[in-house]
Amino acid sequence: MLGATIFMAVLSLALLLVAYFRGGTHFLGLQVGLKMFIGVLPLLIFAFVVAGLAQVLIPKEFIVKWLGREAGIKGILIGCFAGALTPGGPYVSFPVVASFYKAGAGIGAVVGYLTAWSVWQLTRLPLEIGLVGLRPALIRYACTLIVPPLAGLLAHYIFS
Repeated sequence: MLGATIFMAVLSLALLLVAYFRGGTHFLGLQVGLKMFIGVLPLLIFAFVVAGLAQVLIPKEFIVKWLGREAGIKGILIGCFAGALTPGGPYVSFPVVASFYKAGAGIGAVVGYLTAWSVWQLTRLPLEIGLVGLRPALIRYACTLIVPPLAGLLAHYIFS
């Protein structure tokens, strides 16, 4: 976490300098960033409340039994299913899966969750069907059906 924070701090300072030397647009960039922060702040607060409560309310033994390393393919598939059902963007999914990981979920279940959230997210399906049509949406889902479990299995066997 510290490395990512340092990286973002250095990147922010570098971009601020670039904006400053390109005609002083750094203040505009800071204003836009602040507006975005204020816009997502309520979502962040609630996502972290959900993640914290999930970690406290769901017993660690339950997480380990159903999503832990020893759960194997069952845990990976449960992680994939949970990822597909998790609504919202990364502000919701990452705190939730981080709380599961800290509570004892295996790396395979975590990778399966995040991959399924990325490619299977069912709450996005109505919008996708509405914009690109039923056939392309279903073909995309069919083509990605194996991806989250495969990613979870690879993570489980390579990194466990």
